[in-house]
Amino acid sequence: MTNAKNGKPLPTEIKLHQTSRLLEIAFADGKTFSLTCEFLRVHSPSAEVRGHGPGQETLQTGKKDVEIVQVEPVGTYAVQLFFSDKHNTGIYSWDILYDYGVNQEEMWASYLKRLQDAGASR
Repeated sequence: MTNAKNGKPLPTEIKLHQTSRLLEIAFADGKTFSLTCEFLRVHSPSAEVRGHGPGQETLQTGKKDVEIVQVEPVGTYAVQLFFSDKHNTGIYSWDILYDYGVNQEEMWASYLKRLQDAGASR
């Protein structure tokens, strides 16, 4: 099954592994991604993190031990994640989660570089 608008696969299963702090998402194309709670928190699609335009992003620091405490469906197109640091304003569409899975290595490396450049820590 794919998204009619852009042809990206839809999820077939989502599991939250609280001990390992991973959100595992299986998609209809057979790909499965394991995304850490920290990764999802620092890459939240919320305006609080992304800002309202290019260059307005807010670097997230001190999120190494953050956990997802709740996962709620948003219609048939997304989930809302509730984090232990009380952040809950990001809506994670299936497309965003798929893109995060495909691009997580380069996104994580970029995040770590931004932290280093800012002299900040996870």
